[in-house]
Amino acid sequence: MSQQLSEQEIIRREKLQKLIELGYDPYPAALYPVNAYSADIKRDYTEEKQEEFKNVCVAGRIMSLNNKGKVFFIKIQDSKGIIQLYAKRDELCPEEDKSFWNDVVRHGLDLGDFIGVKGFVFVTHTGETSIHVEDITLLGKSLKPLPVVKRDEEGNVFDAVTDPEFRYRQRYVDLIVNPETKDAFVKRTKIVNTIRQFLNEQGALEVDTPVLQAIHGGAAARPFTTHHNALDIPLYLRIANELYLKRLIVGGFDWVYEFSRNFRNEGMDRTHNPEFTVLEWYTAYKDYFWMMETTEKLFESLAIAVYGTTDVPVGDKIISFKAPFRRLPIFDAIKENTGIDISEMDEAGLREVCKTLKIDVPANIGKGKLIDEIFGETSEPKYIQPTFIIDYPVEMSPLTKKHREKKGLVERFELMINGKEIANAYSELNDPIDQRERFEEQAKLLERGDDEAMFIDQDFLRALEYGMPPTSGIGIGIDRLVMLLTNQVSIQDVLFFPQMRPEKTASPTTENVKK
Repeated sequence: MSQQLSEQEIIRREKLQKLIELGYDPYPAALYPVNAYSADIKRDYTEEKQEEFKNVCVAGRIMSLNNKGKVFFIKIQDSKGIIQLYAKRDELCPEEDKSFWNDVVRHGLDLGDFIGVKGFVFVTHTGETSIHVEDITLLGKSLKPLPVVKRDEEGNVFDAVTDPEFRYRQRYVDLIVNPETKDAFVKRTKIVNTIRQFLNEQGALEVDTPVLQAIHGGAAARPFTTHHNALDIPLYLRIANELYLKRLIVGGFDWVYEFSRNFRNEGMDRTHNPEFTVLEWYTAYKDYFWMMETTEKLFESLAIAVYGTTDVPVGDKIISFKAPFRRLPIFDAIKENTGIDISEMDEAGLREVCKTLKIDVPANIGKGKLIDEIFGETSEPKYIQPTFIIDYPVEMSPLTKKHREKKGLVERFELMINGKEIANAYSELNDPIDQRERFEEQAKLLERGDDEAMFIDQDFLRALEYGMPPTSGIGIGIDRLVMLLTNQVSIQDVLFFPQMRPEKTASPTTENVKK
């Protein structure tokens, strides 16, 4: 199929060909000696420091061109921001040869091109810190026009590219034209680095565990299935790394953690992507009470790292990450929001409650998932400030230690913030006989048609039989956490390349893309 080109794309290719014919390389391979960046120059330059800024070399993408004949005003965007360039024909070209100015600068450059410039910093009559260009080099020709984005004199964007289909599919363009997009991903890295530093300083060990697994375990979810040709066996992309990290606790490590890329073959919405990141850690000789206190300390440190305070703006709300967080048993939470006490109900009773509350549930799910549905529909969205929902029924938690005091419950909590689950933690089940029985109950649910129930992992059971110390573990959804701390409403806004349906139509070119 031949490539369909717009008028602008054809013109740019003609410019490219002319540059080549004139002997200019539009894609040079040589090292370009960048020694300064836009934001640093604009922050640090003063008249008293002129000597320090006499020989700056910057490179970036052209975001605006203002051709005044013998003078050019160009704005380029580098990795730290945007800066203005001032280029004068008679200073760039010798008197007898103006071909470079005419062929490359005036008629060869387009919005989106990469250029490098050398020169000195000065302040224009309008007060804008700029670079007086003494040398200019084309570093990369752009053949496709950027969407038009309008900015006022202060550089504020007031006609941004907002169409999510375009932004998520062509993230590379989104990052160019929407500065706030890049800021969210910079904060994401800051959040991950803060977590890693927090754990490392307390002696935790970062590890890697398999992504391809013979048995998908550690969570209730539908896996992606693949096939290993050499071994001629089915394999699954991991839905969780829990059981492998627990094997390491059995092996003698006291505290291990992993930023785990997980895959679940399920629906997509504003808070779910089939590929996502979870932090899990497991600590020997601890329980879920210790884990709640440690989680509070971590979340306090994250808020301060990103915002400098424990009070974080999320939408039109202010969420306080100051410890301690509220702790509320799940049955009490449901009663608080529905007026119904389901703590002593069997499966039939729970189904009646679902009918009363108009919650549609499948016929093949058991008691644990019914309770989960009731909580999710009636209660979860109500907890805006950080709240530990604790003490779940045993049917909901096949990998969790039974509660030391409350019959029928387990020592588990989920951390709810802004109406969403952000973390899930247990006092881990280390009794191999009890664990086998729990797996067998899950197998019965599989037989009923619940394709999210767990398989029996015989090797994990064997590991437990060698003995595992009392352990507490937690899983924290990194994508949802980043959404929360960067004030984003969609998981697609915190993933560089979210999963999307196959592209059907040609992408926009010269026109701005709006909702």
